[in-house]
Amino acid sequence: MLVTDTDKSSQKLHIIDAVQRLGVAYHFEKEIEDALQIIYHCHCNHIHDGDDLYTTAVRFRLLREHGFNVDCDEKGNFKESLNGDVKGMLELFEAAHLQLHGENILEEARSFTTFHLKLAESG
Repeated sequence: MLVTDTDKSSQKLHIIDAVQRLGVAYHFEKEIEDALQIIYHCHCNHIHDGDDLYTTAVRFRLLREHGFNVDCDEKGNFKESLNGDVKGMLELFEAAHLQLHGENILEEARSFTTFHLKLAESG
């Protein structure tokens, strides 16, 4: 699945994430690196209007974790409509911890997700 050609980079991202979370990524280091290279060069610098919050956050987190120079979008102001997407909010919270110095938007993302995840937990 990692080495097959597909136009859906989101499928590969979800597979890579699952393999890493299962703790068996060391078996697929080359395949993961190759897939992320393709995702970075072909998909990273384009806006993905069809991607949901979860997919966008997974892409950002995986690329940053693997040493790719991924810029965060500095537009700010998170949409209140996102607070119903708990899965996406959790992934954004995790991705926000990969902030570099001066990336205030990721600090805002961490505060935003913390607040809304606490609300979701109590509601």
